[in-house]
Amino acid sequence: MTTAAAVEVNARSIRRIALSHTLSRWDVRFSPYLYISPFFLVFAVMGLFPLLYTAWVSVHDWNLIGGQGDFVGLENFVTVLSQGYFWNSLRNTFSIFLLSSIPQIIVALGIAAVLDFNLRGKTFWRMGVLLPYVVAPVAVALIFNDLFGDKFGLINSAIMSLDLEPVRWHVDVIPSHLAIATMVNFRWTGYNALIFLAAMQAVPRDYYEAAIIDGANRWRTFGSITLPLLRPIIIFVILTSTIGGLQIFDEARMFDNVGQGGASRQWQTLTLYIYELGWNQRNFGRASAVAWLLFLIIILIAVINFLITRRIAGTGDRKLRVRAKGIS
Repeated sequence: MTTAAAVEVNARSIRRIALSHTLSRWDVRFSPYLYISPFFLVFAVMGLFPLLYTAWVSVHDWNLIGGQGDFVGLENFVTVLSQGYFWNSLRNTFSIFLLSSIPQIIVALGIAAVLDFNLRGKTFWRMGVLLPYVVAPVAVALIFNDLFGDKFGLINSAIMSLDLEPVRWHVDVIPSHLAIATMVNFRWTGYNALIFLAAMQAVPRDYYEAAIIDGANRWRTFGSITLPLLRPIIIFVILTSTIGGLQIFDEARMFDNVGQGGASRQWQTLTLYIYELGWNQRNFGRASAVAWLLFLIIILIAVINFLITRRIAGTGDRKLRVRAKGIS
């Protein structure tokens, strides 16, 4: 082989090695973005685009039949905020949300603590807890609608058997909110319990063994070890429950035959109000305005929850550091 040919072969070999190194650097640099790109593509199509398009519709006089009309700016927002139906649905939404989310999280923590023990047939009980979640919301609403029937419901039959006055579940405000909150709790408590259970099983068992050796009982270990270590998961469940609780639709929609939120709108939520504006009144501009107001309310409450929980977490961490310094 001549010297020129050998130089050419070496040059080609060097170019291949350089290209290989370049591709390797590109792979390390861009592959992670490629792997996570499906999520962002789906989010852009299914989440971001509808959100932005709803904002565009909310500033127009948009009719279901006529389509896009004139640009009206914030007129739809002003009109909606001046109506009593909006504030009534907002009050109902928060009432049902509080009656469902707070007991739901507390009961879910208790169920998770019980399932974390060495029970017989653990898989059976865990699957049984998750069973209400996989039942269709419409089926749950239909069953509970019969349970909470005003005249022939099972619960009122039991109440009247005790010589008490039946509860007007579909007439009074608070009873109707309790009934709908019960449906929500039935469906989501087991789901949150399994999330808490997964977090509890990630806690090192050495902590519990050391606490038991020091004489701590189950209540003390749960309050001093389990709850502090579950703080990030509790924050996550609170945020997801807030987002889901403020968007309650199926249970309230199926609580009566009409689906309007009651004859006096006594359990009409914001999502039912959006449905009424969009599909009954055929005013998509105002319906989109209410949807954006609901979105802003959820963001505001999520930020408040985050700030409060971060403050609580910071206080807890400072206490732990003080205890550690005292021990050392």
